[in-house]
Order: sequence, then structure tokens, then C-alpha cells
Amino acid sequence: MIELKHVSKTFGSKEKSVHAVRDVSLTIHDGEIFGIIGFSGAGKSTLVRCINLLERPTTGEVIVDGKDLTTMNAKELRQVRKKIGMIFQHFNLMRSRTVAQNVAFPLKKSGLSKEEIKNKVASLLELVDLKEKADVYPSQLSGGQKQRVAIARALANDPQVLLCDEATSALDPQTTQSILKLLKEVNQRLNLTIVLITHEMAVVKEICNRVAVMEDGSMVEEGNILDIFSNPKQEVTRNFINTTSAMHKIYELLDQRHPIVEIKKGETLVKLNYAPNNTGEALISKISRDFGVNTNIIFGNIEVIQGTPLGGLVIILGGEKENIAKAIRCLRDNHVKVEVMKEC
Repeated sequence: MIELKHVSKTFGSKEKSVHAVRDVSLTIHDGEIFGIIGFSGAGKSTLVRCINLLERPTTGEVIVDGKDLTTMNAKELRQVRKKIGMIFQHFNLMRSRTVAQNVAFPLKKSGLSKEEIKNKVASLLELVDLKEKADVYPSQLSGGQKQRVAIARALANDPQVLLCDEATSALDPQTTQSILKLLKEVNQRLNLTIVLITHEMAVVKEICNRVAVMEDGSMVEEGNILDIFSNPKQEVTRNFINTTSAMHKIYELLDQRHPIVEIKKGETLVKLNYAPNNTGEALISKISRDFGVNTNIIFGNIEVIQGTPLGGLVIILGGEKENIAKAIRCLRDNHVKVEVMKEC
């Protein structure tokens, strides 16, 4: 549905230029929810605005549904943009218009009759669960309700693509969950391709099929959400994953010499990272039984991503050194990543 070929965007003059996007190539499939994640200043918002040419790339091609937008004139671009909806962090609703009028606004020159527009607005408000709010003004709505109106408005022209630029950043966690659930429903019901820009890995984890990680204008990592979470290759990706997991706190406990990570003679502190195919196996029981080592679980985090459990444990192994070595070898043979953090 979307193909970016060597897209770059530079602001400013030659003497003082800012390279917001650097040579990004990306393919987004029809009907998928694709996440683009990066810290502030990574270039992700500029990149998403290049998809509908709100920002014209300095170089590169932007192909949406087989058409290169960079070769189009203003009139052609206006037509194509009708099929690319967009929602923003701060909703961008017109305060002087009612909810129904906001949703109807993109349909002004659609050729539909007043009755057809009225029916369409009603069905869109029903889709986003706001039918009873048709005649109220945005100031009377909560943040989550405003974003639902923005989603309804973005869907007015039956788009093929929905671009979401930090669409949940201004919302509380509970409201964020309800908006993500709505986006997932919209994606499934309308077979809509959704591109989600965010700096929150928890958002990506919740609904995305695939994700690209941006840093300093470049795309540094891309892949299936499960692969990214189970085997991140870049430090920036690992940092994002740490924001959704408690596992990284073990390093703080070690630095603080917290009593929970203190070990006695004959003990080894290890961190285990489970692959998707072995979280269901009783490996801790197995190594205790087979190698005669005591295992004390002191820290852990297991979460379900796309229906697959992923996560890790921090354990203290006690016993003969040779048996502990065999137990660690057994874990590694079963595709568990083992990091020896401390031994005594």
C-alpha cells in the first residue's frame, strides 16, 4: 500500500541545514498496522508527513497504492489525499462547530446530498461510539472523545490509509487503551492500512504488526513486532523495550547492592531471556531436578505480545560449580539467553 524509496527531508539552507529524514526506504503492506517509533527529534513525524506530502521530500519517491505522489500536480494530490486520513496528538477539531459538523467537514465537496452526508456522519459517529454527542461542541468532550471525533472525521472520505501522528500522547493510559482498541476495530472492519507514529513502545506492542525504529532521521531497525521484542539488535530499540518491561531494573538493584541480589558462596546470579517457543516449558524445574541445583527466582517479567508469551527471569543458582555450569548449558541448549551477572 505504501512504499518509500530513499526518502530524505532537509530543512534550512546549505549553510544551516537540518537533516530530519535520511534516506529512508520502507514498505507497508495493505491492511496492516505499522508502527514507526523514535524518541523526540528522531524524524518520525516528518517522515509520516512525507507520506501524504504535507512535507515534500527533498529527495526520494513516495508511492501510495501504486501512484508516486512526488510526481503529481496540486489538483492530483488533493484527490489522492482524500484517501489518506490523518489524526493528530491535539485532535485539531474546529471549536465553533458541533461534533457532527466536524465529521461532515471533509465531505463538503464530495458530491453527496445533505441527506447522504447526514447518514454518513451518523454511521461514522456510531462506529466510534459517539452517536449521542452529534450536537455537542468539542469543548464539552473529554480527550478520548475528541480523538474519537477526529478518527470519525479522518474516515469520512473512506480512506485506504490512516496516518496517526502521536494520536494517544495527550491521553491517559486507560483512554489510550480504548483508542487503540478502536483503531484495531477500524483496521479489521474496514481493512484500513494504519501507520502509527509514537514514542511509546507500549502503544506499538499493543496493536502493531510490524515496527520501524528511527534514530537521528534514519531507520535503524525494522521487523515483525515479536522478532523486535524477542531479539532487538540496536541499543535504541533495547532502550524502548526497557520502557515497557521491569527487567532492566535488575541493573539498578545491582548498582545499589540491594539485598535482593546479594549472593552467598557457591551461588550464581543469572538473567534469563526466553524466546517465544520456550516460555511454556518447565525449564527451571528441569535444571533443579536434573543437575541438583537450587533455583531461587528473585525477579521476573512475562508479557503476552500478539498472543505469544515473552519475557525473562532473574534467578540465583546454588550448588556445585560444575552442576551450575551444566544447568546454564542446558538452558542455552533450549534457546534461553543466559547472562551471568554475578557469581561467588
